[in-house]
Amino acid sequence: MRIARMTADAIDEVAPLRYALWPVSDEADHRAELAELADSPDAIVLVARTDDGEPVGYAEASIRRDYVNGCDTSPVAFLEGIFVAPGHRLHGLSRALCDAVEEWGRELGCTELGSDALLENAVAHRFHQATGFEERERVVYYRKKL
Repeated sequence: MRIARMTADAIDEVAPLRYALWPVSDEADHRAELAELADSPDAIVLVARTDDGEPVGYAEASIRRDYVNGCDTSPVAFLEGIFVAPGHRLHGLSRALCDAVEEWGRELGCTELGSDALLENAVAHRFHQATGFEERERVVYYRKKL
C-alpha cells in the first residue's frame, strides 16, 4: 500500500470513496469539494492505493483555527473523515492514514489532532480509541427553527 496526497487528476477516483463515507451528497458535489480541498493550503486529502494503483482508502483533514471541542490549543489539525473500502479493512490502513494526517499536522506546527464521531457510531469510536485518541467530551447539538 502507498499513501500520498491527492492530486487534482485523482479527484474522479477519490470521489467514490468520499461518497461511501458521506452519501448525503452526490458524487458531483464530492468532486467539486475535493477540487476545492486540493487547492487549499489548510487541508489535505490522502489516498491509500494498492500496489497496482487502486484507491482503497481516504483521509481528509483540515487546519482549524477556531475553537475545537476537546482541544486546548489553536490551530488544530482536524481529522474530518477517514474511510477504508471493505475488503481492505483490519490491515492497519486506517492507522497508516491517521499517522500520515498526524505528520502533516506536526509539519504545520500543530500539537493536537482533533476529530469527532456521532454518538451511535461505535465503529468510529473503536477506530479513535485504537489510534490513540482520547475521548474528551460528549455533546448533543440542538437547533430551533426561526
